Amino acid sequence: MLKPFHILDRCLGISRRFAGRPAIPSGVLLLSCGGLGDTVLFAHVLPRFMALAKEGEIISVLLRADAAQMAFLFPPDIETVIVDFHRFARNPAYRKAVTGKLFRANFRLVVSTDYLRHPYLDEVMAAACAAPECVAMEPRSWPKYDWALKRNRHIFTKLYDSGAALQDKIGRWSRFAGWLTGCSEPPPTALLNEEKLAAAQALERPTVVIQPFSAVKEKQSPPELYRRIIEAVTPRYDVVVTGAPGDLDRNPEYRELMAPPGVTFNSAAFAEIVPLLRAAALVISVDTALMHLGIAVGAPTLCLASAAYVGEIVPYDPAVAPPNANFIYHDMDCRGCLGDCVHQLVDGMYPCVAGLDADAVLTEVKRALGTGL
Repeated sequence: MLKPFHILDRCLGISRRFAGRPAIPSGVLLLSCGGLGDTVLFAHVLPRFMALAKEGEIISVLLRADAAQMAFLFPPDIETVIVDFHRFARNPAYRKAVTGKLFRANFRLVVSTDYLRHPYLDEVMAAACAAPECVAMEPRSWPKYDWALKRNRHIFTKLYDSGAALQDKIGRWSRFAGWLTGCSEPPPTALLNEEKLAAAQALERPTVVIQPFSAVKEKQSPPELYRRIIEAVTPRYDVVVTGAPGDLDRNPEYRELMAPPGVTFNSAAFAEIVPLLRAAALVISVDTALMHLGIAVGAPTLCLASAAYVGEIVPYDPAVAPPNANFIYHDMDCRGCLGDCVHQLVDGMYPCVAGLDADAVLTEVKRALGTGL
């Protein structure tokens, strides 16, 4: 059944055929439409895609508004195009304004870097550019939208078969970039150039940073696990619990973690928290954006992961994993479900998260800190 935005997209597409633009297209637009964590990972491979620009051309990266906080990781000469995807899906006037801006930009080359694409969101934006070249990977299957993704194949002048559905994201992007540039190289290590990062914060005492929150609450380990970690480390270390400004309100059961002396809460934005991460003796985090950021800036990082994203996100592929990246998860036969859990939740958690062994986690914390806690 046709929806209003389907009709709008068709009308706008027809109007673009008769609209004028500068005769010579110029510039490269990279669509990177994942979340915060994906944007950190994409920062590692962005230089590979920058090689697609001709001399003097500007490279732009289109980001979701909720992921734009990580744009500070990009090189300074990258321009960003920020789109509120929620508003794009629901507000016809905004949808028209965004697609019109993309069309008028007159890009020479558009590259959709996303394996998972939405036929009525990012693919509509790619089509709106009406660029002479528009390339992408073959999309991941999405039963709800497979027919629409197949219909949209005409948007792209070339499609790259990136291989198996479940594989490391940095590796997939690297091979895609190599296919586009003709320069095949091993994937980059998931570490950013420390010379381009803010300096480490001067701390009075060695500090452990804990990020227990996730936008997917089923990935959150219980407060009791973090309480045991805090009890183990606070004689020697200060503890900073991090999260977004509203995380404690959404998860009041974690407030007790801030009760012991030496434990504080930090809700700073990602760019502002980098100095703390770089100074930390250890970052302990659920599988979320701060975990990727901690690894990227060189912090010793222990990820308390679910098995849901094993094979795609955690653990990092050995080809890209730096020595400061450590992961622990409870393995299950259904690993790699990508959040489509077929089991009943356990106390609000994925079974693989509920199955994390607290003693094993404490052993990993002791090993990472190198102390006899």
